[in-house]
Amino acid sequence: MNVAQRKRFVSRELVALAASQPQPFAALCERQYHERIEAIAREVLAGGRHIVMLTGASAAGKTTSAHKLAAAIAAQGRRSVVLSLDDFYAGAGRYPKNPDGSDDYESLQSLDLPVLRRCLGELHRNGICQAPVFDFKIQQPNGVQTIDCRDGVVVIEGLHALNPALTENLPADAVFCLYAGLREEYADPDGNRCLATRDIRLARRLVRDFLFRGHGASFTLGLWGHVCDGEDRYIKPYKPRADLLLDTTHTYEVCLWHNVLDAMPSDPALATAQRRQLEALCRKFVPFPALGTELVPKDSMLREFIGTQAP
Repeated sequence: MNVAQRKRFVSRELVALAASQPQPFAALCERQYHERIEAIAREVLAGGRHIVMLTGASAAGKTTSAHKLAAAIAAQGRRSVVLSLDDFYAGAGRYPKNPDGSDDYESLQSLDLPVLRRCLGELHRNGICQAPVFDFKIQQPNGVQTIDCRDGVVVIEGLHALNPALTENLPADAVFCLYAGLREEYADPDGNRCLATRDIRLARRLVRDFLFRGHGASFTLGLWGHVCDGEDRYIKPYKPRADLLLDTTHTYEVCLWHNVLDAMPSDPALATAQRRQLEALCRKFVPFPALGTELVPKDSMLREFIGTQAP
């Protein structure tokens, strides 16, 4: 797979045609994603490497995809486990600072690199390590977890997974590099882009932040610029290192977001500019036929963002 491949453009008319049979349409999109996961699992096992480093931009679905990849590997009879780079956060008082004095959670230096490199070395040599567990409530490491991938594969996911600074002490062929991202954008009848992948990811994150992190739209929109800047600085430069791309596109999801976003409670903290930004985002989904979240299987990757119920 060519990691430099261009995004696919899908006409919204095609989506509308497919949505005339919503259940088969949704099932097809889900099946295509699972087939991509299974194909990558076979590729990883065929390559014989025991460490998979998986990254992707915010709301690309890398966390759920990491677990689904591990499950697909396990289904082939091999031990598999997922380890998040979030567990290697340095902790409050040790983060680098943004120019405004706030903690910088996006930079490489926000991680405890000596501990991370030690764990990676032990996983490569022995297939087992004692990794920290990070407690986000107290913003400190709190406990340890045994990561055992002997005779198997560990999938390590996170923002900096493809940064060579993490694996510089390992042999060049020690890790399999994987980049998760959406590969579909949408075009209007004139062939002009009307919906970008970053729009879809913002919709995903708005809903996930509200449902699972207790953040209103004002918080997510206020942070989004920093998130995108972090992607440009810390993720995209290392995308060419990927051995494969994992496409997390679910075409039918563009038919879900208008209703889901519209159902979210209004956030009184929204600034005027943020309100306009949110309204503009919602309008981008209006041309697509509306589908209900009941079409989304309980084990879908999309459940990472919409939960078991719509907001």
